[in-house]
Amino acid sequence: MLTVGVDIGGTTVKAGLVAGDGTLLASRVAATPRQSGELDETVAKLVDHLSGEARATDHQVGAVGLAVAGFVDPERRSVSFGAHLPWRDEPVVDRMTDRLGLPVTLEHDANAAGLAEHRVGAAAGARVAVLVALGTGIGAALVVDGHVFRGAFGVAPELGHIVVVPDGRPCPCGKRGCLERYCSGTALGASADEVVSASEDFSTLRATWERGLPLSGRDVAQAAAAGDLLARRVVADFAAWLGRGLALVADTFDPDVVVIGGEVSASAELYLDDARRTYADEVTGRGHRRLADVRAAVLGGDAGMIGAALDAGERAL
Repeated sequence: MLTVGVDIGGTTVKAGLVAGDGTLLASRVAATPRQSGELDETVAKLVDHLSGEARATDHQVGAVGLAVAGFVDPERRSVSFGAHLPWRDEPVVDRMTDRLGLPVTLEHDANAAGLAEHRVGAAAGARVAVLVALGTGIGAALVVDGHVFRGAFGVAPELGHIVVVPDGRPCPCGKRGCLERYCSGTALGASADEVVSASEDFSTLRATWERGLPLSGRDVAQAAAAGDLLARRVVADFAAWLGRGLALVADTFDPDVVVIGGEVSASAELYLDDARRTYADEVTGRGHRRLADVRAAVLGGDAGMIGAALDAGERAL
């Protein structure tokens, strides 16, 4: 059976036609609408297009999985809130099931990505796997014995909003000093602003900064890869915070595999070895316990689609 996975983010809606072994057969993308009804329509159109492609090869789509960047209720039938989505306390599963005429499942996007990496990616075979998705913020998923752990109310684990610096950088969540303010794509840009403004050393980042333009994580990663010393200083700080975060993850969940995903994972060669060393130094009981295998994700930006599709297929059986 083929399934469709739809990854609904604040900027784009990505839909993929997925085989039972996790192979992505075709995909389509559209901009995320700002109105609830328009988002329903966009999802339906993408699914219809991919269903047509399946029929053209004498196959049928048997189920649809939705992965959303927002809060999903414990029964996984409605979306209560998403900072960049128009859905608010809406029965998305019932509505889209009626609209599409297919079984529809719902999952948080980080959980879907974690499920995909566990089924067919970097965490395949792991008993306890944690996905840490580094992007605008930090998304996270915990998979135990093949099952996603969501907590009592469906929002666990919120690793990005553990406070690591009391009264530190302000976070959009309302707190200050959250881990994601020091270890995310956004954090790379913020740290680069601070370092460039406080230093007179040469940096290829300075021209952008002097024009008053915000520095992005991609800017920093590209400069660091090209040998820019200030950018490398920023990446080293990022790696240290990631290592501390990994130690927190290990102390809390004791996983055998941690997968680093999200947009920033594309530059993992710049920081992952340093993060592993900090993790080994700061974990409780260092030197006297086994460490998790920390790996870069292999499914990239397709993980949410693939995980949602696999989840839909498993639940439809």
